[in-house]
Amino acid sequence: MILKFDFSASDPLYMQLRNQIVVGIAEGKLAPGERLPTIRALADECGINMMTVSKAYQLLKQEGYIETDRRSGACIARKQGGSVPDATMKTLRICISELRLGGMQEEEIVRLCRSMYREGENK
Repeated sequence: MILKFDFSASDPLYMQLRNQIVVGIAEGKLAPGERLPTIRALADECGINMMTVSKAYQLLKQEGYIETDRRSGACIARKQGGSVPDATMKTLRICISELRLGGMQEEEIVRLCRSMYREGENK
């Protein structure tokens, strides 16, 4: 999986990393049980601070997307699922509100969501 960072974006780098890993899992690019690079290796490879990678990994672990072990490092969690974080639901509500304010009708929003969902299945 190739990671891309936008250093001029308003999203912090740790969230960009977290989001790319979540998308990678959802699209099947990262399989359950697959080992992730060490914090140091990923930071060096991406040219970002180790604390940035550590913060992303901590968040992913807290959300249940990865598992960590002192000896074997971080890997994609074998069991996905569970509850959706409140922050994700709030972000979705804002996105839907912005689409409505932009003039999209409910059917168009649902069609867009369905298209994006299916796009993730095909990658």
